[in-house]
Amino acid sequence: MRWLFRALALVVLIALSLGGALLLIPSKKIAQIAEARFEAATGRKMTLSGSVHATIWPQLGVRTGPVEIANADWSKDGPMLSAKGLQIGVDPSALIGGEIRVSKVDVLSPNILLERRKDGTGNWEVTPPATVTGGQSASPSPSPSPGKGGGMTAFSLDKAEISDGSVRWIDHASGQRLALTGLDASLALPSFDGPANLDLTGQANGKALKVNGTLGSFASFLAGDPAPTDLALTLDASSIGFKGTFGTAPLAAKGALTASVKDPTALAAIFGQTPRDLPKGLGSDTITAKGDVTLGADGAMQLRGGKLTLDGNALSVAGDLSFAKGKPRIDAQIDAGALDLSALTGASGKAGAGGSSSGSGSGASGWSTTPIDASGLRALDGKIALDASSIDFGTAKLGPTKAQITIENGRAVADLRQVSAYGGSVTGQVVANARNGFSASADLVAKGVSMQPLLTDLADYTRLDAKADLAVKLLASGNSEAALARSLSGSGNVAFGKGALEGLDLVGMLRTLDLNYVGEGAKTIFDQITASFTIANGVLSNDDLALKAPLLSAAGKGRVDIGAQSLDYTVTPTALSKADGTGGLKVPLSITGPWAKPKFGLDMKALSGDKVDAAKQDLKAKAEAEIAKKLGITPQEGQSTEDAAKQKLKEEAAKGLLKLFK
Repeated sequence: MRWLFRALALVVLIALSLGGALLLIPSKKIAQIAEARFEAATGRKMTLSGSVHATIWPQLGVRTGPVEIANADWSKDGPMLSAKGLQIGVDPSALIGGEIRVSKVDVLSPNILLERRKDGTGNWEVTPPATVTGGQSASPSPSPSPGKGGGMTAFSLDKAEISDGSVRWIDHASGQRLALTGLDASLALPSFDGPANLDLTGQANGKALKVNGTLGSFASFLAGDPAPTDLALTLDASSIGFKGTFGTAPLAAKGALTASVKDPTALAAIFGQTPRDLPKGLGSDTITAKGDVTLGADGAMQLRGGKLTLDGNALSVAGDLSFAKGKPRIDAQIDAGALDLSALTGASGKAGAGGSSSGSGSGASGWSTTPIDASGLRALDGKIALDASSIDFGTAKLGPTKAQITIENGRAVADLRQVSAYGGSVTGQVVANARNGFSASADLVAKGVSMQPLLTDLADYTRLDAKADLAVKLLASGNSEAALARSLSGSGNVAFGKGALEGLDLVGMLRTLDLNYVGEGAKTIFDQITASFTIANGVLSNDDLALKAPLLSAAGKGRVDIGAQSLDYTVTPTALSKADGTGGLKVPLSITGPWAKPKFGLDMKALSGDKVDAAKQDLKAKAEAEIAKKLGITPQEGQSTEDAAKQKLKEEAAKGLLKLFK
């Protein structure tokens, strides 16, 4: 890119070098000499239309007519540079002493075209013509004195101005196009070996652009060497700042970077890129960054000590960014606080299980039918080690998490190395695949997980209150929650410790053979539940559920239609009426309908009258014994538990009254 600056500087120097002969040589001949010298130095044809004039007043210098520099021979989009003309002023006292000190350069309405063809070659890459046999050059060439500026004659510049300029960028490999228009710029170079100061304003594809920068050593920059650089750029509502070193041969930078990107989608559109709708929480609204960066010749970037904010998610980052396969690849270590990634699952809010939801985003079953946008998975590749204090996926919430996430061609694999979730721990692997539609799979082992908050988050199901050990292998595909639920397949096993099944009192049903022991306030206390299951097409099947409780045991089998959020299940409780804990009364209980509001039914045909009465008495006696034990009472012979409880209550009340009179 420095060749662009060198070409402009060369035009100025050639014009100045001919200034002394302007009064003696016809302007047409002067233009021919200038054109020949430029082509000898760069291999590109320069055309000076009109005349070249010396100016004495108001300033000593040179004025040219229209200027045009040819493009690369492979380009079909016009000249590389064209301008209405140049006005160059020099310091006469310095000129007398043999020094070229440019006091002013005005470039009138320059139009610059920068192109890169499909093989990566840039039109700014110029090659001087080869010398002919005998060592004679094919055309006249200037004889600059060597210096730090890559052999260019040293000069200084009080002020250079560009008015109403434009720059077009065309990348034939990616199809990207960028137009900078209305450019007004000023450049000051007090010393060739010293700093150069640039101020520029204009528009980039119609959006306001402002650049302020300082190159610490102009000569080093022209030679391609790293030069101290202080740059601030503002484009529309976004800004970037860099302070460090920057060089062009090869392209390299190293220093402190700060950036603030507002509305990344709109910014991508400015640069002619197809906008990618990033999920909220991953930079859809705002991206801010700061840290120490190193930029390599291939566009690769290293970030150390980085602080990154994606919308409301704050991250500490050390990583590498590369573009080896034409799209970003990130390899990073990320330390974060509380992460909100709910947008990844499209779960900005829950559609209650079996409940209604306004709008068309909820299906009849309660699962959302809103399409899941997983395009962010195709935006980049990489391997990211993550350490977060918590992660909210919308449909599930995790506590302190250590994981490694690998993204490759739209497929993300999360290896869960240490995850706290719902009072327990989870290990295993979760996969999200957006290569062809969307699919997800999980191979997980959970220990001591509280099921009530977990099922509340996943399915808005609140009836099971217990801790569980769980092992599952699941797979689902579809572009919405509803489609995923209907396609779910897999297997697993689960073991619950002591807990309660809310909304169903099996003991009450057995004791009274009354189905009204359901609803709010009803519950079945249990010591343990174990079960294994398989899932196909969104339907869970189980035939070995075993429940153990103080007053009963139960076996269960049936189906749970996860896609439709409905039940068709039979639980057969057995009253534990004997001393050894074995049973008496068995009454199959059917549970059917939507799981948010199931229907219960008892199979009374399985019982005889005498057996029912005996079982009732046995269960009643067992229940009264449990009550007496909890109250600490011992009924006398012939005394009922109820009478014994009343007597104890009277005795306690009498004791209380006596204490009042003491």
